[in-house]
Amino acid sequence: MARWLTRDDLGAAAGSATGLLLVSPDVSSVFPLSPEDRTAAARLTTAALRESGVGEHDRVVVALAEPAGALWATAAADVARAAACVGPRGRMRLHHALSTLKATTLVATPTGAMDLLARLHLEFLLDPLDLGLRTIVLTGEIASKRTLAHLAGEFGATVTEVLASPFGGGALAWREAEEQPLRPLADGLLGLAALDKDVPATADGPAELVVTPSAHSSLGDAVLRTGLVARIAEAGEIPAPAHTVGEHVLVRGVWLALPRIEKALSRIDGVAGWELAISRQGTLDTAVLKVTFARRSLVGNPMWKGRIEQAVRALTPVSVAVEIVQEVSETPTPGTVNDLRGHHLGRDRALIT
Repeated sequence: MARWLTRDDLGAAAGSATGLLLVSPDVSSVFPLSPEDRTAAARLTTAALRESGVGEHDRVVVALAEPAGALWATAAADVARAAACVGPRGRMRLHHALSTLKATTLVATPTGAMDLLARLHLEFLLDPLDLGLRTIVLTGEIASKRTLAHLAGEFGATVTEVLASPFGGGALAWREAEEQPLRPLADGLLGLAALDKDVPATADGPAELVVTPSAHSSLGDAVLRTGLVARIAEAGEIPAPAHTVGEHVLVRGVWLALPRIEKALSRIDGVAGWELAISRQGTLDTAVLKVTFARRSLVGNPMWKGRIEQAVRALTPVSVAVEIVQEVSETPTPGTVNDLRGHHLGRDRALIT
């Protein structure tokens, strides 16, 4: 009987996992790789790069966070002339890296690439065509509408989108246009599951993308829930995800663990409730944690706000601003997510329709 696992299940097994452990920034997910698993992950990622048009004459710059960055750079080195991982650094440093390394290919998140484009125009007053990029590979986030076509026109490059594993960051599937479904890089690797039951999805509507790593050394019989949700359109197709669900929210390519926020705030006296508000008004995601206190005396207390800011900084590398709600509530309320991007459908899979 197959095991159905979530990010939290993988994190709970961290103490017994062996091999190379691909760890999310908050250690909520720990994905083990044996030497054979590493070879397989690199092979799939290399295949995604080849499908995107990367070849032996290209020079690749990978602007992704770990654990994905090193894996993509290693895979790129097998197919391209040169490859480097520079991380999701500031756009001025990324521009400098692209120019210095004479890159022809950029691997980045959709918002990272769009932010680079905006800063080239508004701050650097540079023509994106001058970078000489031939290929842009987007991965790690849910792209806004028309992102692929817009980047292709501005940079004069071929732009593809790759679905990466939310556990290890390696490539799983790809597409070359926004209106296309995903093309899995291996048979049986991806599937669609019902949100409220551990069974394959059988009806139209929202379904969760699941990974079935049958060849994995220790997870071969598992079905891994990705937290990514797509709406079934055509039978037999794997649509690209447009939403997320569950106890983790995707912000700037990083999954934020809502239970960890809840636990951290529960240790601070006087916190009655919180809301995580996420938006994408410009090119990048912004996250604001709005905290409600139970006592009026805490609302204007800078020390209490500072404690909350320190607690949040300890949880994630993603910048999360803290705002204190002016109204108080004597009744504790559960934490909520207000995703103005329209991505996150809810914390409880059973309540999503």
